[in-house]
Amino acid sequence: MRWSAAIKLSLSVLILFVWGAAAVAQSLELVGSRTWGEPAEGFGGFSSIEVSANGSSFLATTDKGLFAEGVFVRSRGRIVGIDNAKFRTILGTDAEPLVSYRTDAEGLAVHNGRDIYVSFEGHHVIRKFAALDGPSEVLKMPPSFRYLQNNSSLEALAVDGNGVLYTVPERSGRLDRPFPVWRNNKGRWDSRLQIPRRGGFLVVGADFGPDGRLYILERDFNGVSAFSTRIRSFIVGQGRLRDEKTLLTTTPGTHDNLEGISVWANDAGNIRVTMISDDNFRFFQKTEFVEYRLVP
Repeated sequence: MRWSAAIKLSLSVLILFVWGAAAVAQSLELVGSRTWGEPAEGFGGFSSIEVSANGSSFLATTDKGLFAEGVFVRSRGRIVGIDNAKFRTILGTDAEPLVSYRTDAEGLAVHNGRDIYVSFEGHHVIRKFAALDGPSEVLKMPPSFRYLQNNSSLEALAVDGNGVLYTVPERSGRLDRPFPVWRNNKGRWDSRLQIPRRGGFLVVGADFGPDGRLYILERDFNGVSAFSTRIRSFIVGQGRLRDEKTLLTTTPGTHDNLEGISVWANDAGNIRVTMISDDNFRFFQKTEFVEYRLVP
């Protein structure tokens, strides 16, 4: 009888522990998706997105060196269309359009609705804009950026509430090597943070949510245009990323090539994750917006 009572007590404690862990676990639940197309020259190749604080509009960049703006048309919270789409050429420091491999904009971050930052992977730089139709300023880059892989460098870009920039390359170099995270705080760079690498997924986007967590969008290519998507989130500590949570892992082909991510909260305070796909300018792929909501 004593052993039976002890076993029952142990099982009760275990059940309470598992229930408590499940109660605080988080995941992402699909809200909906919407294919997008416009008769604009150079349309496609979207690799980043920033959604306004209330989810009403967006700013995005393309691999051909364009800014894209638009207003979401929603029905019961789901995207059903895009209004007022506008496209502008991304300009260099001389206020002239970027050319050749310098156009490949990959990451986008907006601080306080004013300062706009764009990272590029063809030319390993980050540009700052005061206005979408104005010239850019090239941030001072650390020497280590020179050794980044071509077409796989500054893929993800995010800015926290204090204006600190975070950028992550697409590849780490090896399956057992973490992804390096570079931070720019008032012009000073550090690389103390790392994102643990889990399998063959590559980093393609990043954003800070209204909860202060860093959200990382990752992609795995499974052949014949079948992409898998994963989203993880972290708390940024002094010298490391902690409290890793895997919020979403999709089966191949669930969505297209999702590369841009923006995390925001609706009027009820519920966190939404909006993503945009890069169609690589191929007829058999598509540009789509995909939205998920964070659920306990």
